[in-house]
Amino acid sequence: MLPSPRLTLVLGAAALAAALAAPAPARADARRFAWSYESTTAPKGTREFEQWVTWSTTKPSDPLYDRVEFRHELEFGLTDRVQLGVYLTDWRYTRTSNGSDTEVRSTAAEIIANVADPATSPVGVALYGEVAVGAEKFALEAKLLLEKPLGPVVLVSNTVLEAEWEGEDWVEDVGTFEQTVGLGWDMSPSLLLGVEGQLEKELPGWKGGEPTIVWAGPSASLRLPAFWVTAATLLQTTGEGGEPDVKVRTLFGFDF
Repeated sequence: MLPSPRLTLVLGAAALAAALAAPAPARADARRFAWSYESTTAPKGTREFEQWVTWSTTKPSDPLYDRVEFRHELEFGLTDRVQLGVYLTDWRYTRTSNGSDTEVRSTAAEIIANVADPATSPVGVALYGEVAVGAEKFALEAKLLLEKPLGPVVLVSNTVLEAEWEGEDWVEDVGTFEQTVGLGWDMSPSLLLGVEGQLEKELPGWKGGEPTIVWAGPSASLRLPAFWVTAATLLQTTGEGGEPDVKVRTLFGFDF
């Protein structure tokens, strides 16, 4: 049985309450945002398991629509400025008015190279590249990661361009442009609260394009010595009936 997204939210809220009661030292490798990457990378020689759960629901065109996506990732600090990530599998469960389906989408590898450290440069900069391969999917993704710390406040921006080929013969050519932003405040060494936004535009066949979709909402990140957890809820602001109105993503990670 799939875990309940509502249960995930309750557990996340309980964890945040515990952090407020007993703050702990921050983890340097913790993800502060659910949809945006920061420019810093994992320290050399470190290894981490990272679990993603993303729940999308409330699509106006289909009142029964629900989708839960899972990603299982291993991260390795190759150097103090280069990080390797391996997605063991990306899979999802989808329910619509026509029934339900469970689908394994792909496995993937990513590389993140830090170009400018936000601690010593005016703006932190990193480059991200990803290759994903599945039975009905082949995708290439590139990201420009920017980060600006301002005392207890941090501002991040990710500019994303993805090329994806879908179908049994990888013949459906789809491009996607995406822009994400995150603004966070360090409430304590353990707790960061913030807001996130995501803009997405699909380009089928790299011609014309679907409507531009925008989501925005609150986020929170809990950083403890043994693990970290980050969650965000995004609400659609553009009223596009073919896309979900609500997206919830929870990430957690620990060293191994």
